[in-house]
Amino acid sequence: MIVLNKYYFHLKIKTMFVGSFRHFSGLNLWEEEISPEIKHKIEQHWKEKLKSNLFDENSINKEKYYVLPMFPYPSGALHMGHVRVYTISDTIARYQRMNGKNVLHPIGWDAFGLPAENAAIDRNIAPDAWTRQNIEYMQKQLEKLNCSFDWDREFKTCDPQYYKWTQELFLKLFDEGLVYQKEALVNWDPIDQTVLADEQVDENGNSWRSGAKVEKKILKQWYIRTTVFAKSLLEGLSDPILQDWRDIIKLQKHWIGECNGINFDFKIVGNDKDVLTFWTSLPEYVKNVKFVAVTSDNILARKENITLNSEQMSVELKTRLINPFTLERIPVFVTNEIEFLPFTDSYLGIPGVCKESTDFSKKHNLSYNNIEILKDTEAIQERGKIIEQAKKLKAGGYWTSAKLRDWLISRQRYWGTPIPMIHCKKCGTQSVPRRQLPVILPSVTKDSQKLGSHLAELSHWLNTTCPKCGGVAQRETDTMDTFVDSAWYFLRFADPKNEKEMFSKEKVNKISPVDLYIGGKEHAVLHMYYARFIMHFLHSLNLVPEREPFKRLLVQGMVMGKSYRVKGSGKYVPESEVKIIDEKKYKAVTKNTNEPVVISWEKMSKSKYNGVDPEDMFTEYGTDTTRLLILANVAPTSHRNWNHNTFPGILNWQKRLWLTIGEFLKHRNNVPPLLSENQMKTHDDYMFDARNFFVKSVSYNYLITQQISVAISKQQGLTNSLRKVPASVIAHSKQFERALAAQIIMLAPMAPCFASELWSGFIAAPNRLNDSEEIFWNKTVLEQSWPQTDMDYKLDLLCQVNGHENASIKITRRDLENLSKEEALKMALEQKEVQSTLTRRNILDVKYTVDSGFDGILNIITDQPPPKTKQQIVEEIRTS
Repeated sequence: MIVLNKYYFHLKIKTMFVGSFRHFSGLNLWEEEISPEIKHKIEQHWKEKLKSNLFDENSINKEKYYVLPMFPYPSGALHMGHVRVYTISDTIARYQRMNGKNVLHPIGWDAFGLPAENAAIDRNIAPDAWTRQNIEYMQKQLEKLNCSFDWDREFKTCDPQYYKWTQELFLKLFDEGLVYQKEALVNWDPIDQTVLADEQVDENGNSWRSGAKVEKKILKQWYIRTTVFAKSLLEGLSDPILQDWRDIIKLQKHWIGECNGINFDFKIVGNDKDVLTFWTSLPEYVKNVKFVAVTSDNILARKENITLNSEQMSVELKTRLINPFTLERIPVFVTNEIEFLPFTDSYLGIPGVCKESTDFSKKHNLSYNNIEILKDTEAIQERGKIIEQAKKLKAGGYWTSAKLRDWLISRQRYWGTPIPMIHCKKCGTQSVPRRQLPVILPSVTKDSQKLGSHLAELSHWLNTTCPKCGGVAQRETDTMDTFVDSAWYFLRFADPKNEKEMFSKEKVNKISPVDLYIGGKEHAVLHMYYARFIMHFLHSLNLVPEREPFKRLLVQGMVMGKSYRVKGSGKYVPESEVKIIDEKKYKAVTKNTNEPVVISWEKMSKSKYNGVDPEDMFTEYGTDTTRLLILANVAPTSHRNWNHNTFPGILNWQKRLWLTIGEFLKHRNNVPPLLSENQMKTHDDYMFDARNFFVKSVSYNYLITQQISVAISKQQGLTNSLRKVPASVIAHSKQFERALAAQIIMLAPMAPCFASELWSGFIAAPNRLNDSEEIFWNKTVLEQSWPQTDMDYKLDLLCQVNGHENASIKITRRDLENLSKEEALKMALEQKEVQSTLTRRNILDVKYTVDSGFDGILNIITDQPPPKTKQQIVEEIRTS
C-alpha cells in the first residue's frame, strides 16, 4: 500500500508538471536542420507565449528601470533605423527584467507635424486619417519585431487626450511669464510655408526638413522664454547623474554658450505691448545705457527699411527705447562702427565703462555722465540688486549667453497642437480658461485641405467669445512646434490615462528620471535641449523630483546602405543597373552606358535605392535573426553598414546553437559511459572557467559598456567552448549544464523566440544534474535570473597608474567584493610593475571601483616625475 501511494504520488507530480510544462514546450524539431521555415514556426509558436510581466507601478520590492527609445514619427512603415533602435531598447529592457528590475518600456507616436500634413495634401486626404492609418500599419510591424513594449501606455500626440495637457503645459509657462508674443525677424520656409526656429536652420541657411533656402520675414510670433533657464541648463550638464553624455554635452554647451551676461527687456516708446531683449556682460551698469546699436539685419532696422550704403557708417532710427530702470528714452543706431559679438545683432552702449561705447557717444554727441568703476565686491553686490529689480519689473534679469535665443514655437500650419490663446480687441490677448481645454483642432475635409491651409481660414472654429468680457473674439491660429509635444512625453508615460492633470506627481516620482534614453544624435540640440528645459521648468514648480530628465544616453548610429551614383550626373541608380568591376576598390560602371559609378555608404533612402525593407528581412530570415543581424558586428553607437557579407556569422551561430541542443538531448536520453575521474575534472574545470569568463564578459557588455555587438561575439565564444567537449561531458557534467543554461539565458533578450525554443529543448532533457535554485526548471527562459559569476571564480584586480594598466592580481570574486580600498592599494604596491612605475612619483589620489561580478579597478593618481639627471640615466644603462 505504501509503495502504491509512493507510485501514485510521483505519477501525480509528473502529471502536474506535464500540465504546466505545456506552456513551456516547444516544437521538438531537433532532428531537423534549422531553416527559415523552422524559424518562422518557432516565432509563430512562441510569440503569444512571451508576453512579459510589464511595469508594475505598485511594486515596492523591485528597483525601477525606465528604458525609453525616442518615440517614432508615423511615417507609414518601419525602416531599418527603427528596427535598430527598438531592438536595442527591447534587448536592454528584457535584460533588466531578467536582473530583477521593474522595467518601464513604453511606446507612443510623435504624430503631429509637417510631413504628415504635406503627405496628406499630396494624397488629397485629411492629415488625421493619413496619420492614423500609418500608426495602425507601423503597430503591426512593431508587433512583428516582438518588442516587449508597455502597449497599454501607448498614446499619440495628435489625440486631444494628450494635447490637452500640452496646452496645459503652455498655460503653465504663460502663467510664469515664460510665454510671450512679439514681432520678430523670423526664418521662413518658402516650401513648407511656415516659420522655423533658429535651431531648425542649418549652417548653410537651409531648412532642416525641406532643404529650402530660408527667407527672413517680420511676423508676430509666440515664444517660450528658454533663456531664463540658460544658466540652469548649462550647469545641469555637469550633473553627476549624467552618463555617456560626453558628445551631447559638447553640442549643448556650444549651443547655450557661456552664461556670462544678463538679458534685459526694453519697451519701445509708443508701444507698450512689444519689448526687445538686449544682452550685456555689464549688468551692474545697465542704468547707464545711453544708446543701442543694431545691425542692418535687426528687426528695428528692417521695420524702418534702413540699410547702410558704402558711404554710411551709422544711421539713427526714429525708434526710441525705454530703459526700464531709469525710464530714460534711448536712441537706436544702425551702425558698422560697433563690433558686434558673434551671432548677435544688437549692443547696449554704456559710455564711461566701455571704450567702444565712449568713442561712439563722443562721435555722435551723446551726453553721458562720468561713471565710477566699481570694485569686484561692489560690482557683485550691485549686480545682485539689478537682477532682483529687473525680475520685479518683469524686465528680464536672468543669466544667459549673448547668442542664445528664446524658443520660437509658432507654426503657420494646420496639423499641430492649437495654441490656447484668444485675441479680443477690447481686452487684448487672453489665455483659454483651463475648463475649456482642450482647444480641439477642427476637422478638415479633403476639399478644404490644401497647401498652406491655416486655421485662420476655418471661420466656424476661429470665431469665439472673450473669456474676460464675453465679447466677440478670435482664437490664435498658429499651432505649436511639434517639439513642444515631444518635450514632455516621457513624463506622460508615467500616467497616460490621467484625465485630471498632466501626470500624477507621485507616479512621476516613481519612474523619473529615464534610466536609459535611446535615440539619434540628430536630436542632441533640438529635442533634448527642449526636453531638458521643460524638466528644469517643471522642477522649478516642484512637479518633478529632479532637473535632468535622462540619466544615461545611448546615441545609436544610423543604418547605412550601399548607394550607386553616376559619376558625371550624380544620379542615383539601383544596384541592378550596375556592373561591379572591382568590389574591393569600389569600381563599377552602369550596365547600359558604361559610365563610371561612385559607390558609397549613405543613410538608407528610397531616393538613393539603398534602403532595405524590414518586411523583406522578416520574411527571408525571421524576426529574431533580423534582430541579431542588426545588433551584431558593430557597436550600437556606430553607423551600421548593411551588408549581406556579414550575415553568415549570425546564421552559422544559430545553426551551432540548434545542433548543441539537439546533441544535448541525444546524450541525455542515451547516456554515454563516463570518462575517467581526472578527465572529467579537466573538462569540468574547463566548463567552469568558460561559463564564468563569458558570463562576466557578456554581462559587462550588456550593463557597463552597452556594446551589445561585443556581447554577441562573447556568446559565440561560449558556444565554441560548449561544442569542444566530448559526449560524456555533455551527459555527465554539471558545469556543462550550467554553461549551456547560461548561454541560452544570455541570448534571450536579443532573440526571445529562438532562445525560448532552445530553452524548451534544454529543460525537456532527462537526467538533470543542477538541483540549485539558479535554474528554474518550470519557468520560461525570460523568467530565469541572469547568470552570475561564481564566488569561487577568480577575477582580476587591475592595478593602474594614471589610468594605464601596470599589473593584474587574480582574486576570487568573494574576496574581491570584500576587499577594502586600503587592502587593494596594499596589494597593488606589492607588485613589482607598480613599484617601478611609482619610482620618483608622489601618490596624489587613489580611485577604487568594484562592480558586483566584474573585475576591480584600482587607479593610482600621481604627479609627473622630475626629469632624470645624466647620472641617473648612466646608472640605469650600467645596471640594465
